[in-house]
Amino acid sequence: MTPVQSSSNPQRLDEPEIERRLQSLPEWSHAGDQLQRTFVFANFLEAMRFVNAISTRAEAVQHHPDILVRWNRVTLSLSTHDAGGISAKDFAFASDVDQSLGT
Repeated sequence: MTPVQSSSNPQRLDEPEIERRLQSLPEWSHAGDQLQRTFVFANFLEAMRFVNAISTRAEAVQHHPDILVRWNRVTLSLSTHDAGGISAKDFAFASDVDQSLGT
């Protein structure tokens, strides 16, 4: 996974910029003040392996998604609380997740 840029003062992105950046992440959606994507796996164990990998990465870059697990589905929700919404950090993390999965 590539490094996620860190900033002590992340800036919240405006709606046009969010929509522009989403074009490069077609599996992700904009839901309120969050980016979201649901991943589907063969079973619960595969889903949990993914969660463990994501949690390790999130801790390494100090950018922690909300994670919802429903048997073989994992939904990640990304938001930069310090910015009060979606920032470049969220897009970097989303891109990093997609690259790690080869999507």
